[in-house]
Amino acid sequence: MNLLWQTDQLTARKIREKLYPDASKAQHGTVQRLLQRLEDKGYVKRDRSLSVHLFSAAISRRAYAGGQLELLASKLTAGSFAPLITHLVEEKKISRDEIDRIRGILDRQQGEGKQG
Repeated sequence: MNLLWQTDQLTARKIREKLYPDASKAQHGTVQRLLQRLEDKGYVKRDRSLSVHLFSAAISRRAYAGGQLELLASKLTAGSFAPLITHLVEEKKISRDEIDRIRGILDRQQGEGKQG
């Protein structure tokens, strides 16, 4: 996904060359299966209008990360993000700038709730 987020569109061959620069063509099937799974999940789009298919990200990095975080919270903490955030703050895994950014987001959300 990182390759597709960094580049607008890539062929399966280009993806294989970037992922496995020293590998043989045997890796081509592996890349094709990976792209098919990502397409089935809705993460990748395939442009079939040309003879060589072009692949691009169908979901942004931010949307993907958010979905994965929600899945993780669901699995580990019954959907609550508080234990995750508490742990990150207590273990100093979040910088002061990130804490200030989160505080600003929370303050804006709280302000919007009071207006409604």
